[in-house]
Amino acid sequence: MKHPRFWLMALAMPALACTHVSAQEWPQRVVRIVVPFAAGSSPDILARIVNDKLAARLGQPLIVENRPGAGGNTGTSQVAKMAADGHTFLLSVNAPLVYNTVLYKNLPYDPFRDLVPVTLAATTPNVCAVSNGLGVDSVKGWLDTARRNPGKYNFASTGNGSISHLSMELIKLKTNSFAVHFPYASSGQAVTAMIQGDIQFACLPPVAIMPQARAGRLKALAVTSVQRSPLLPELPTLKESGLDDIQASPWFAYMAPKGTSPAVVQRMSREIAAVLKDPDVQRHLQTAYFDPVGSTPEELAKFMREELQRWKPVIERIGLKPDM
Repeated sequence: MKHPRFWLMALAMPALACTHVSAQEWPQRVVRIVVPFAAGSSPDILARIVNDKLAARLGQPLIVENRPGAGGNTGTSQVAKMAADGHTFLLSVNAPLVYNTVLYKNLPYDPFRDLVPVTLAATTPNVCAVSNGLGVDSVKGWLDTARRNPGKYNFASTGNGSISHLSMELIKLKTNSFAVHFPYASSGQAVTAMIQGDIQFACLPPVAIMPQARAGRLKALAVTSVQRSPLLPELPTLKESGLDDIQASPWFAYMAPKGTSPAVVQRMSREIAAVLKDPDVQRHLQTAYFDPVGSTPEELAKFMREELQRWKPVIERIGLKPDM
């Protein structure tokens, strides 16, 4: 008769085999892409543009799960605690992956310790826009109006510590102005508030701003990127508009739970990069104002460290708090 430990080891072997599945055998079932923001948000749009082609390359269905809350912290934290079986990935953005490590004292996860970089998928410039009711049509007019009326106006963001929040706080600091911050679950909700007049200005992703600006429902003034965006050549940079040292663009990265097989991570990275080069995908990305990247995991890890070094002193100098 075999020792009881033999049977315990026999039962454990399938689980171990699943955990250490090779890149060739993977994926074995549906793959989940968790987006820690609401449907219609920029990372959600990006995930859905990529998903069909990526599923075809992987040979398994991919589903997007929206898990919004706490400026992206809720969904990001959940993925950090999930089983590292190669069938759950995260598509998140600047704040929950870097900035919130400075902003929050008790963040329920550490993105540098509890998550594994897969690929930097894309970037996009934010667009600074104002409501029609503000009655201005230039960056100078916007900033002069805000400076003359401290506390009278509201600005929107996609969450505390988001790049849309940080960029506005930096603008306030540099222009010695004050406006009240209102965070929203998605850029679409923030733009709706601006059209309704609840919010007077914001720097948000162009996929949310530009359709409304071109319809005349609000005014787009400038981009927050270092250089003019080839997708928005008509919009000047903030630097061109007289405001230096504002470099604040959203970026979108795929991550995996710590412990995910390195072979699986590398293959997922390669497959996403290949999809981002697909002409049909690129047409959709261009329509949504995404600039595809498709980095290696190592390049993403380096990029995240650089982002932390660049923004940590800014957050500390502003004195930003989670409830601002």
